[in-house]
Amino acid sequence: MRQVGLFWFTNDLRIDNNAALKQAAQEVDQLICFASVPSAGNILGINQPGQLSPQRLQFLLESLEDLSSNLEPYGQHLIITNHSSVDSIAQLITQYSVSQIYRTSHKGVHESRQWQILAKRYPMIGFHQLDNNHIFDPASLPFEIDDLPDSFSKFRRVAENLEIKLVISPPESLPPSPAQPQQWPVELQQFKRNTKALFEGGETAARRHLHNYFSRGLASTYKQTRNGLDGMDYSTKFSPWLANGCLSPGQIIQVLRKYEQQVESNDSTYWIYFELLWREYFHYYAEKYSARLFAFSGINNRRPKTSFYPQRFKKWCTGSTPYPIVNACMKQLNSTGYMSNRGRQLVASCLVHELGLDWRYGAAYMEQQLIDYDMASNWGNWQYLAGVGSDPRGHRQFNLAKQTETYDPKGLFIDQWQGHNSDSILDNTDAADWPVASQ
Repeated sequence: MRQVGLFWFTNDLRIDNNAALKQAAQEVDQLICFASVPSAGNILGINQPGQLSPQRLQFLLESLEDLSSNLEPYGQHLIITNHSSVDSIAQLITQYSVSQIYRTSHKGVHESRQWQILAKRYPMIGFHQLDNNHIFDPASLPFEIDDLPDSFSKFRRVAENLEIKLVISPPESLPPSPAQPQQWPVELQQFKRNTKALFEGGETAARRHLHNYFSRGLASTYKQTRNGLDGMDYSTKFSPWLANGCLSPGQIIQVLRKYEQQVESNDSTYWIYFELLWREYFHYYAEKYSARLFAFSGINNRRPKTSFYPQRFKKWCTGSTPYPIVNACMKQLNSTGYMSNRGRQLVASCLVHELGLDWRYGAAYMEQQLIDYDMASNWGNWQYLAGVGSDPRGHRQFNLAKQTETYDPKGLFIDQWQGHNSDSILDNTDAADWPVASQ
């Protein structure tokens, strides 16, 4: 009997090193390639109204456009929707008698529920998930996910010397699609692009950046430069393509190992691997703790002492706090969709400690804005800094004045992003001395 498959692209917007896509190509006679753009209603992890920032949406659309273009030599095309994934897939199942559905495994709570809903609704269909985005084969781990070490240091000691999962070649061919090419939704066609964006989405751009980074020798000094605040060369900048699955960690490590063999192996090249291990840890962390990743009390049932000051949160989001280094970082984020790792630590520390706000609002705002938003890393890191996650030392508070002196001693970054242009008054108060939003 003719087998019609549907491949659901989610966090794997690439053809190379895509095990799930390769399996689908081998098992079905016809294949529908499908992807959806998240709707405004479910993009924020704490179920608050919101939408993708223009920068994040542009990177995602470019990644999908590049994927669609890369499918063309296979005689394939991508069907895109900006409606409910479950409803759209249900329609395709009925219209084309889909018998098998494939995707890369996704540990997000919302994404897992979507998969479970479809599997329960269509028990006669085969559902297949394969891992594409981990460094290690989960079967090779010396622990069960439920027994994940309770700190990154413990995880690193048992994991850093494990065998890396092999990178696989792209499929030689793909089955034809039974569905005709369709126009993309009008809203996506009409989206206005920023021609001066820092990053270009897509597997093609990811490959180009991967090659350029290592060919320029930047890996040899990564550990010394990684705490920079502005510019393109102080860090690897792989994260936007990693987050959207245009590039896999295994592909990075493959080129990194070649660099270490042919050019140089030092503390900096190791530190690139070290940072990928952090990402790996948080992905297992998200799988283990699931919805607790978004819980106010985190994984330790430790409720932070916070309140909600609308004016403070607004000032933090817009870069109008009394802290110039924080303002500069937030204005950089709002303008480009990107912020350095050092900057992310500083703005998170400010929100939690100086402003006394609920850490989840900071995490949700980052989810909306960052082009390299990665669910596990974003929410895991925010829990870590807020003292409700895996950090054995509890709260991490940064001295913002000292950090400014260390990382922006001449104030060049603050001047570049107009960090001093702010209201020095944090709160307005009413007659009862309660903070109120100003008019």
